[in-house]
Amino acid sequence: MKPNVLGGLGNGNGSVGADSKVLLRNSIEFNDVKDLDTLIEDIGDAQYVLLGEATHGTHEYYSIRAQITMKLIEKKGFSFIAVEGDWPDSYTLNRYVKNLPFSGKHAFNILNQFNRWPTWMWANWEVVALAEWLKTHNAGFPQNRKVGFYGLDVYSLWESMEAIIHYLKKVDTQALEVAMKAFRCFEPYYENEGRAYAHAASSGPISCEREVIDLLMEIRNKSTHYNTDHDAVFSAQQNAQVIVNAEKYYRTMIKGGVEAWNIRDKHMMDTLNRLVQFYGRDSKVIIWGHNSHIGDARATEMASEGQVNLGQLIREQHGDQRVYAVGFGSNTGHVVAGRNWGDVMRVMHIPPALKGSWEYIQHGLGAKDRITFMTDEMKQKFEHAAFGHRAIGVVYHPQYEQYGNYIPSMITRRYDAFIYIDTTTALHPLHIEPDGQQVPGTYPFGF
Repeated sequence: MKPNVLGGLGNGNGSVGADSKVLLRNSIEFNDVKDLDTLIEDIGDAQYVLLGEATHGTHEYYSIRAQITMKLIEKKGFSFIAVEGDWPDSYTLNRYVKNLPFSGKHAFNILNQFNRWPTWMWANWEVVALAEWLKTHNAGFPQNRKVGFYGLDVYSLWESMEAIIHYLKKVDTQALEVAMKAFRCFEPYYENEGRAYAHAASSGPISCEREVIDLLMEIRNKSTHYNTDHDAVFSAQQNAQVIVNAEKYYRTMIKGGVEAWNIRDKHMMDTLNRLVQFYGRDSKVIIWGHNSHIGDARATEMASEGQVNLGQLIREQHGDQRVYAVGFGSNTGHVVAGRNWGDVMRVMHIPPALKGSWEYIQHGLGAKDRITFMTDEMKQKFEHAAFGHRAIGVVYHPQYEQYGNYIPSMITRRYDAFIYIDTTTALHPLHIEPDGQQVPGTYPFGF
């Protein structure tokens, strides 16, 4: 799949050719939050709305996704938010926004405890603002109609183990013994969390697979008898599933590549399906994740390499008509990222988009923020056209961007709409120092 350049576009001076007129006809300038109403209308009756980001450290991506999220909740009755984050950490925020007992007094205090690098992904002021809005919104609804907030990712082996042990100490001492057996299996590899286990498993016949499967089955078989709130029971079941899939993920992580990526995104898909089942088959979900996860992988070179992603899996399992994916991108600006894994967070400059890339072409349409809709006309015109599309991870080297940050993409097949912000600003993190002992979120891929 080789990137193409649209004729008459990309010269950076705002001139338009025949193809750019198609883009202009199928887009609107994005000047005010009210312009998002056109997007909300286009989303229609979709059950799964996927909101992307080209980086994990851009203010505008978070703030615009929050505005879209609030509109979807208020106008279309969406049921919960699922994010590219850890289950145990996100569940503490879920309890807070649902006004559940002993759930904390302020979202800042909860998010400030998120310590997995890159901490800024969720421990930021933009998410604090959304969480406080959710808490206020939920206060007017009965428990079964409160909007939840959940993490889809697979990294939290130790946190999920600790959460299960804490829970079982209160409700099931017999099942606690099964949990402790699994804990003792992993205990020699506590240092550097999953990486120590990954190295041990790759160099010898080390496996805790049997122990974690036994734990999952024990909780599944007995959880219906637990006399506690439904959210807590569901969380215990999910933590057990996270441990099973995290063990599998860490065994393959040391090799990197397709298998580890697919385990991660399939886990996200399975978690999403369990959440929909928990809320009810007609529940509606808003998903936050990097473009690399929410855009359809079949529209990129990922497909030829055997990779799948969450956006593809949702469409395959639930049908195109029930899914609406929104990609994000920009020409230039600033971003929060690190120079290497576990690095302190830094505000970095994003250089102008490469000539011929999707972002460069958007910039050439007058250097204005805009929302482009992948209409029938767009699909007919550009269905087989692939453009370089920028993807910045948590590790970023702007000076080398042209060598690895652009993914050839058939944009009209990857997304249903695209939000372009010409110049972006950095996210606003809550704290600076990362926890260097934990496996970084997004490791080893960066997205």
